[in-house]
Amino acid sequence: MSRLIRNYLKYTRGESKYSPWSLLYPTQFITRAWMKLRIELYKSGIFSGMDPVLPGVSIGNNCFGGTNKTPMTELVVRQFMEAGIEAGLVSRGYRTKKHPPLWVGQNEDSLKREIAGDEPLMLAKRLPNVRIVVAKNRVKGVELLASLGVQVAVTDDTFQHRKMSRDVDIVLVDSTCPFGNRQVIPAGSMREPMSAFSRADMVVLTKANQVDKEQIVSIKKELEPWVELDRVFVAEINLESWMLFDGDEVKDLSSDIVPKGRYIAFSAIGNPPGFYDFIRDKNVDVVACRTFRDHHIFTEENIRNLEKDAEELGADGFICTEKDVVNLPEELSMKLPLYVPRIAVVLDDDMRFRQRLHAKLRPRLIVASNGYGEDAIGVVLAKKIQSRFKCAKVTAFAFVGSGRHYSSEGIDVVSPSTDMPSGGVIKYSLTDLFKDIRHGLGNAIRSQLDRLHEMMYVYRTPVCVGDVYLMMNMLWGQGMKPILVATAKSVRLHGHLKIEEWLLRKRSRFVWTRDAETAEELKNAGVNARFDGNPVMDLIEDVRDDSSVWTGTGAKIVLLPGSRPRAYEDIKLILNSALELSKRVECQFVIVPAVTIDIDKMISVLDGWDFSPDGKYIAHGEVKIAVYVGQVAAVARKAKLLVGLGGTANQLCAGLGVPVVSIIETGKLRQKKLLKEAEILVEADPVKLAEAAENILTTPELFKEMSEAGVRYLGGTGALDSVVEYCATVLGWDNRCYVYEKYGEYLKEMSADKKGADKL
Repeated sequence: MSRLIRNYLKYTRGESKYSPWSLLYPTQFITRAWMKLRIELYKSGIFSGMDPVLPGVSIGNNCFGGTNKTPMTELVVRQFMEAGIEAGLVSRGYRTKKHPPLWVGQNEDSLKREIAGDEPLMLAKRLPNVRIVVAKNRVKGVELLASLGVQVAVTDDTFQHRKMSRDVDIVLVDSTCPFGNRQVIPAGSMREPMSAFSRADMVVLTKANQVDKEQIVSIKKELEPWVELDRVFVAEINLESWMLFDGDEVKDLSSDIVPKGRYIAFSAIGNPPGFYDFIRDKNVDVVACRTFRDHHIFTEENIRNLEKDAEELGADGFICTEKDVVNLPEELSMKLPLYVPRIAVVLDDDMRFRQRLHAKLRPRLIVASNGYGEDAIGVVLAKKIQSRFKCAKVTAFAFVGSGRHYSSEGIDVVSPSTDMPSGGVIKYSLTDLFKDIRHGLGNAIRSQLDRLHEMMYVYRTPVCVGDVYLMMNMLWGQGMKPILVATAKSVRLHGHLKIEEWLLRKRSRFVWTRDAETAEELKNAGVNARFDGNPVMDLIEDVRDDSSVWTGTGAKIVLLPGSRPRAYEDIKLILNSALELSKRVECQFVIVPAVTIDIDKMISVLDGWDFSPDGKYIAHGEVKIAVYVGQVAAVARKAKLLVGLGGTANQLCAGLGVPVVSIIETGKLRQKKLLKEAEILVEADPVKLAEAAENILTTPELFKEMSEAGVRYLGGTGALDSVVEYCATVLGWDNRCYVYEKYGEYLKEMSADKKGADKL
C-alpha cells in the first residue's frame, strides 16, 4: 500500500487530527446530499425495492474498514443451521468478473478467486454444507438460493443496498475505530451520517475485547440518539485455532499454541491495525507489518518481497488472515512457515441476540384498500391471509373512512381516519371534491403518507385492493412494489390509461383484474396480470344464508341505501320507494345498512317511521321492513330484487342473479357499463324506482334476462384465493412462517435446556 493511501486512511480513521486531507471536508456534503436523495427516491417508490422470496438477514456496516462482517455472517448462518433451518449466503463477490448468479462449488469456475471472490471462498471452506451464492443482483441471488432448497438468506454488506428488502438489518461497528473521524466519504470513512443507524434493527459492537470498557460505554452513548440500547449488542473476537502452512503441509493447531520466534504480519483487509493488535495480544512476536489494499490479490513478486524482508529482519515466519490465504498465489510454496489464525465472533448475550432476531423475523403483512366496497373485499382477503399465515401479524390501511370494516372483524387498522363529506377521496363530482378539500382533504392525504413513511421497512409486500392511485400511495409510502387486486378499472368502462399501464408494468409485482378482458389488455401492455374470478364475488364466500329475516309473504326485496355519508339522505328515497312498491305488488322488504352507517343516526333522520324496541324492523303504517345488520349476501341469495344505491354491494347482488334497480348519477352510469342488462337506472324519484321494480317483478322475460346477465358479467369466485396462493409461493410467505415458527421452537428448547442446566 502506498504511503499516500496509508496517510489518507490514517486521516479518515481519526488518527491524525491535522492533515492536508482535511481540505476534503466540504466534499462530504455532496455525498450526504446524494445519499439522502437516494434514500428518498427509494422510500417514495421512484426507485422501487423488491421483496425477496426468502426471509433475509443483512449483515452490513456504516464505515469502510474491517468490522468483522465475515465471522459475524458465519455466526448468524450457524445459528440458523443449529435450529434446523437451511441457511444460505448471498455475496456480491467484491472485485470479481461479471457473471450470472452462481453458487460456490457449482462448477470449476465458481471456485476461482476472480469469479467468486475471497470472502465467499473462505466461507465456503468454513461452512462446507452451506450454499453460498455470488451475485451482483442480490434478489436474483436469493432466488437461486431458494431454488437450491435454502429457507433463509443471510446477505453480506447490504445495509446501503436499497433494491432488495430484508427482514433484519444487523449493522456492525468496529469498537477499535467505531466512526473514524466522524466524517462521510470522501472526507471520512463513514458511508452515511450517524442518523443512518436509526434504520438498523440490531447494532453489534465488534472487537470489544480489543478496547477498554470505557470505550464501549462511549460508543453506546454516541449511538443512543439513533438506536435504542436494547438493540445494541457487544461481541468479542476469539481465537478458534491456528492453521500452519509449512512447505506442502497444512496442519491444524490448537488455539493454545503460541507461534515461537519472530514473525512478519501481512494483511489485505479493511482494518489491518486491528488484526496486528489481535495477534500481538496472543503474545506473538511481530517484528514488522506489511499492509496491502483491501482484497489485494497477492503476486509471486509480493511473496518474494516478503521473504526478502524476513531474511533482512531475521524473521522465522509469517502470519496473515484467513481471508488473505484465499488471495495468495495458487500452488504457493513459501520458504518460511505461515501461521493463520482462525477467528470466531462471540456475543456477550447470545440468547438476547437470538430473541431479537426471532422477533424481527415475524412476518408483518398489510392489506390496503381505498373505498368502502374495497374495504369489504379487503376484509375477506385479510381474513384469508390470517388463516393461511397464522403466525403473521396482519394489519389494514384504509384510505377512505375509518376502516370500520376491518376493525369490526378484529383486524388492526393502522391508518389515520379520513372521513370526508363525500365519503371518498377522488370523486366524480367537482362539487363533492371541493367539499372534501374544504373539509381538509389535503391534510388527510398528507397524514396518510406520513403514517406510511413511519411504517417504512416494517411490512412485507403490500397487498392492495383498489386502483392504481392506491397502489402508488402504498409504493410512495413503503418503497416496495405492491401487488394489486384491481377492482375499479375495466375495459368495460374505458380501460387503463397509458400512464396507468406503465405504472402497473414498472411498479407492481402482480395484478388481479375483475374480468378476463381487462387481464388480456394489461398482459398485452406487458403487465403481470391475470383473471382468476371477480374479487367482488369472493364476498359471498363463507356467508351463510339467513332466511330468518324473510318472515312475510310476497316478493323478497332487498333495500340498500349505500355506505357513504349521503346514505342518511338516500335512505329516505329508498324507503319511500318501498312504500310505493308495496301499493303495487305484494312484497316483503329487508333493508341492509352498511357497516359504516350509524344505526342511531339513521333512526334520527327518519320521520314517520316507527322502530321496534329490539331494532329488528321499522314500520310505516302497515308496511314493515326488517333491518338486517350483516353481510348483504346473507339475505340477497333468497331475494327477488334489489333496490340499491350501493356500489360493490349492487354488483354482488347482480352476480348472485338478483336484478338491480338504481338511480341515474355519474357513479351509477359507470356501474351500468359493468352490469349492463343486469341493472336498470331511473330518476331519483320513489315512484320511478317503484315502477321499474314492478315492471321487473311482473315481466318474467325481463327478470330472466337481468338475472342471467348479472351472473354472466360478474363472473365467479376465486380471485382472493389466487392472491393468497401467490403470496404463499411466489412471495414465499409460507416459508417465512415456517422459519419464524421453527426458530421460535428452537429458542424455547434452548431456554428450557438452560433452565435445566441452571437448576443442576
